[in-house]
Amino acid sequence: MKAFLLQTAISPLGVAFMFLNTLTPKFYVALTGTSSLISGLILIFEWWYFRKYGTSFIEQVSVSHLRPLLGGVDNSSPSNSSTSNGDTDSSRQNVSECKVWRNPLNLFRGAEYNRYTWVTGREPLTYYDMNLSAQDHQTFFTCDSDHLRPADASENPLECIRVAFENIGMPEMLTKSGGYGVLAVSSCATAYILLAEEEATTIVEAEKLFKQALKAGEVCYRRSQQVQHHGAQHEAQHRRDTNVLVYIKRRLAMCSRKLGRTREAVKMMRDLMKEFPLLSMFNIHENLLESLLELQAYADVQAVLAKYDDISLPKSATICYTAALLKARAVSDKFSPEAASRRGLNTAEMNAVEAIHRAVEFNPHVPKYLLEMKSLILPPEHVLKRGDSEAIAYAFFHLQHWKRVEGALNLLHCTWEGTFRMIPYPLEKGHLFYPYPICTETADRELLPMFHEVSVYPKKELPFFILFTAGLCSFTAMLALLTHQFPELMGVFAKAFLSTLFAPLNFIMEKVESILPSSLWHQLTRI
Repeated sequence: MKAFLLQTAISPLGVAFMFLNTLTPKFYVALTGTSSLISGLILIFEWWYFRKYGTSFIEQVSVSHLRPLLGGVDNSSPSNSSTSNGDTDSSRQNVSECKVWRNPLNLFRGAEYNRYTWVTGREPLTYYDMNLSAQDHQTFFTCDSDHLRPADASENPLECIRVAFENIGMPEMLTKSGGYGVLAVSSCATAYILLAEEEATTIVEAEKLFKQALKAGEVCYRRSQQVQHHGAQHEAQHRRDTNVLVYIKRRLAMCSRKLGRTREAVKMMRDLMKEFPLLSMFNIHENLLESLLELQAYADVQAVLAKYDDISLPKSATICYTAALLKARAVSDKFSPEAASRRGLNTAEMNAVEAIHRAVEFNPHVPKYLLEMKSLILPPEHVLKRGDSEAIAYAFFHLQHWKRVEGALNLLHCTWEGTFRMIPYPLEKGHLFYPYPICTETADRELLPMFHEVSVYPKKELPFFILFTAGLCSFTAMLALLTHQFPELMGVFAKAFLSTLFAPLNFIMEKVESILPSSLWHQLTRI
């Protein structure tokens, strides 16, 4: 007995074992139950905070408050974004990036979208998207002076157009106003545009109506051009007539492209860009790039990119991915991942990979559509730059161009995921561009139909601390249940586990006792 007491006084582990021997099974039940309750509360709070703010509370506190106290430095700021104006520039950029743009390659409502609905029974366009188109048409095709004209639809087709564009149900509206025939005989360019967009069931019919619209539009344009400097009212009318004429010529060029007359379409687009160089809102250069790629005129494509791929201009997926395609074309036919891993990348391959990384950072949704990892749908009439809607619009028209270049998709498949390892953490922060906007998911869900699964980036994966607390809560709850059901057996397991856990420390203490003199060890234990 004295020897046992002496050993207990000498060894601190002995105290622990004596304490464990005095514990009852109820204590283990209470301990594991309390631990499970606390970890469950932490899990609920972490999950609520993550759903509301998109990040872990513990991680946020550690990064924002603990790291500066420990001397850490945040090195994940964007490399080329200006930080001199603080959060103002970033928020302003996010607002501009989340602006909805007219899709330069939008399909024809009657000849393509409606035919899809007839065949599948699905609506490819959302009400929000069609409402934006109506607002665009009203802005482009009307002006403030239109209300000065007669209000009767038969005498003033523009008034009928204005009312029709304010209502999504245009066929019903026009039927009540006298039908499409009233518009057809009115020799009004805007009326023919509406007929070509809404009523034509084929591209051939649409082209015929647009040619009639062109004749009427040119007459109105020349008439308003002569008096454009006679006042603000005439300026507005000339601006309206210019928009109408550009719209008609652009859609005629798109008709030629769809009917296989690609060279004719390229000539029409080039002439239109020379005649109206300041009208960049239609983004005609994106139509030109797609047509030149169809002709495989890669030198001309490079010339167009050299003019429009500038940092001061709004980027687009068409510009970024077309530039990547041209650089990939130079190396993709001989590219081999195994050979590249052995010898490293040469200069041309490095340029191609960097161009792909640049494109993927601008719009990370595109590769899955180009690699056919996700199914395509008809593109919407409006797109959100850097969003899923823009990715669909780009891949819908450019997938064939990537397939035509041998090895381009293989190079994309091998390199595109490396972009996410280059972008600083968190993923919302940028590397070559401004931080990725956080509003893209909401806008894309408004633009894309319900049957399409919207692609989301950055993917909000569960943070480590949520997974950790979930595992801890489940584990302690299971221990509490087992301890309640089998108290004696779990007590034996707990003692065995603690004995095994402290066995290395106990072994070290025994070695120290054997080496140090007993008197010195006795003095240390007293201290």
